[in-house]
Amino acid sequence: MSKEKSDYGLSPEKAAHSIDPPMVDYFPPKPKSYNPGIAIIGTGEISKYHLKNYQKAGYRVTALANRTINKAEALRDQFCPEAKVYQDYREVLALDDIHVVDVTPHPQDRLPILHDCLRAGKHTLSQKPFVLDLEDGKKLAELAEEKKVKLAVNQNGRWAPHFNYIRNAVKQGLIGEVTSIDFSLQWDQTWIKGMPSFEKMKHLILFDFAIHWFDITACIMDDQKPVKVFASISHHADQVFKPPALASIIIEYPETQVRMSFNAHCTRGEEDVTTVVGLQGTLRSRGSGLNQQPRMDVFLNGGSVSAPLEGCWFESGFQGTMGELLCAIEEDREPQNSARNNLKTLDLCFAAVRSADKGLPVQFG
Repeated sequence: MSKEKSDYGLSPEKAAHSIDPPMVDYFPPKPKSYNPGIAIIGTGEISKYHLKNYQKAGYRVTALANRTINKAEALRDQFCPEAKVYQDYREVLALDDIHVVDVTPHPQDRLPILHDCLRAGKHTLSQKPFVLDLEDGKKLAELAEEKKVKLAVNQNGRWAPHFNYIRNAVKQGLIGEVTSIDFSLQWDQTWIKGMPSFEKMKHLILFDFAIHWFDITACIMDDQKPVKVFASISHHADQVFKPPALASIIIEYPETQVRMSFNAHCTRGEEDVTTVVGLQGTLRSRGSGLNQQPRMDVFLNGGSVSAPLEGCWFESGFQGTMGELLCAIEEDREPQNSARNNLKTLDLCFAAVRSADKGLPVQFG
C-alpha cells in the first residue's frame, strides 16, 4: 500500500484533537437478489451458528444431512422447519434445487465430502481449517475451476466487525503502510476438557484456533510475502486439558512484524486486544472476548476517535462468509474467501506448526 493512498494525515500538533469517525464499511456482504437453496452437511455444534445467522440474513436452508439423523431433525425444527433431512449426504447432492452446500465436519472427514460436492456441480462453503495438506487444497481449487463452481472457506473471522473494519481501513489507506500488527488474547477454553476431538489435537491453539489470526494477517498484508515465522508452544502442569494452552508467534515480512500471543487457560480476566500500527496512524480494538469488541480506537495525525462497532463475530462472521459466497456467485467472480486465497492463510499456519515442532524459525520460499 503506497503512502500516497492515504489522505487522512494532518499535522502532528493536532493529533490530540477529536475527529469524526472515518468512513469504513465493516458490515457483512449480502447478495442483491440471489437466494438459492442451501444444504448443510454435518449438524454438529458449530452448525447452530450457521443456521441461526442464515435464518437472520434470510438465506434459505432447504436440506440438512447428518449421520445421526435426529440431530439434523432437531436443528431443522428449530431453524428451518420446511427443510428436508437426510442421513446420507449423497442424497442431498442429487437434489436439483440445491445450488450451495455448506460442509461443516472436521478436516479429515470433510475432504471426501468436498470432492463429492464439487463433482456434483455444487457451489461449496468449507468449514475451516480448510485442509490438512496444501496439495489437497490446491487439488480442490483446481476441481472447482474445472467444474465451474465456486469454492469458499468459512474464515468467518474476516467479517467479525473489528477485523473487517481493520482490513478495509488498511485497504483504503487510512493508516498508511503497516509496520506492525499485535494480537494479544487471554481466554477460557477449559470447556474442551474431556472432548476427544480437541484433547487429541497437539496444535489445538496454532491450528484450530489461531487459523483466524493467520487469516487476518494474510488479509492485512495482502500480496506481501512473509520471510520467516517463529512459533513456540508451552504446556503448564496444572492445565485441565492436554494440548498446550500457551502459544506465541512472530511472523516477519520485509518491513513489517506480526506478533501473536495466546493463553487459552485464562479463567479470570479474559481480554482480546488487536493493534495495527501504520506510518500514518494506529487502529486498536479491545474487549473482554472475541464477541465483545464494542469500538475501534483510531489514532491519526489529525486527531483520534473511538468509533462504536455494531454487531459481533458470531453473527456478522457467519453471515459474512455465506454472504460473500452468494455475492460471488451472483456477480460471477472469485469469492474473497476462495480456496486459493485461503492457501496463503494455511501456508502461514503450517509454517508456524513446523516451527513449534522444530523449535526453530521457518523460512518461506
